[in-house]
Amino acid sequence: MSSCDSAADPPSPQRKIIHVDMDAFYASVEQRDDPTLRGRPVAVGSARARGVVAAASYEARVHGVRSAMASVTALRHCPALVFVPPRFDAYRAVSEQIRAIFADYTDLIEPLSLDEAYLDVTDDRPRLGSAQAIAEAIRARIHAETGLTASAGVSYNKFIAKLASDQNKPDGLCVITPARGAAFVASLPVARFHGVGPVTAAKMERLGILTGADLRDRPLAVLQQHFGSGAAYLHAAARGQDHRPVRSHRIAKSIGAERTFSVDLIEPAALHAALETVVDAAWTRIGRHLERGNVPGRTVTLKLRYAGFRTITRATSAPAPFAARAAFAGAGHVLLDRLMPLDTGVRLLGLTMSAFGAVAPIIVADEPVQPSLPL
Repeated sequence: MSSCDSAADPPSPQRKIIHVDMDAFYASVEQRDDPTLRGRPVAVGSARARGVVAAASYEARVHGVRSAMASVTALRHCPALVFVPPRFDAYRAVSEQIRAIFADYTDLIEPLSLDEAYLDVTDDRPRLGSAQAIAEAIRARIHAETGLTASAGVSYNKFIAKLASDQNKPDGLCVITPARGAAFVASLPVARFHGVGPVTAAKMERLGILTGADLRDRPLAVLQQHFGSGAAYLHAAARGQDHRPVRSHRIAKSIGAERTFSVDLIEPAALHAALETVVDAAWTRIGRHLERGNVPGRTVTLKLRYAGFRTITRATSAPAPFAARAAFAGAGHVLLDRLMPLDTGVRLLGLTMSAFGAVAPIIVADEPVQPSLPL
């Protein structure tokens, strides 16, 4: 990465952006939780006459089944299609688990939906040496802790990172450096561009704009004539340019961690020992929250998922905040003790802090001044 040096005003580093996109998220959660669905074409939705496919597994997609497709049409494409009703509580729970993993690598997280997010890793907090290494570590963590796969795009801006995450799906990684950015964008069909929907893509086709190169060759004035206020974005995107920061101006409602175990735990000693590892991870995140001048919370919540995937939570609140690790951990262990003895093994434990009270807003700098991190 090159930059022009200035004695008076040192340049800001090139942003390092990761776009993480879960693979067939809703359908993959269903296949994970119901082994009989694995390897089969699955649609999340309703098979009723007016039903719609909310999500489709990759086994269904090879038959042409797509999200937002009418269920009757999907069944014509794939008569063996298995419909399962959506479980949004389950999807939200997994999404929270994934975002907790993100938080171990950066505070600059911009969720787009339950299954995708932008991460700014310009400040190499885990000291892994490159944005690519961070993306690989995140993908490995997601697979190990959720049993699901994620694809990631790594680049110097949000627009290209999002395009890159779709390049090697499923379970893929694509890195686009600044030297390759413009050529990469030029080679793609404009229908793949974020912000170009079916109506805009059809209009572009009528104008002879089929690829990024076609779009790049149109003057800004021409684009303004046809696309109005969106012209500036399209003009810049066609040249691989996007200066939007990852925005994470959100006050956390709860902070914590959870861990999924490779074997189910049932003995009290093993469960308490496992809870300590969860406390360590959670308190690291809480510590960063406190370092920014925020107050600790007054509620501690224990999450426990049994071997059969039934999930329960137990919470305790106190008049004064849990300001020390020992108090936070102690509350978690008391909650766990109250559930003993267990007659079913446990596959996941989680512990969170909430009820933070008046928390000062966290302002995220658009351009963090840090040493440049290789893609």
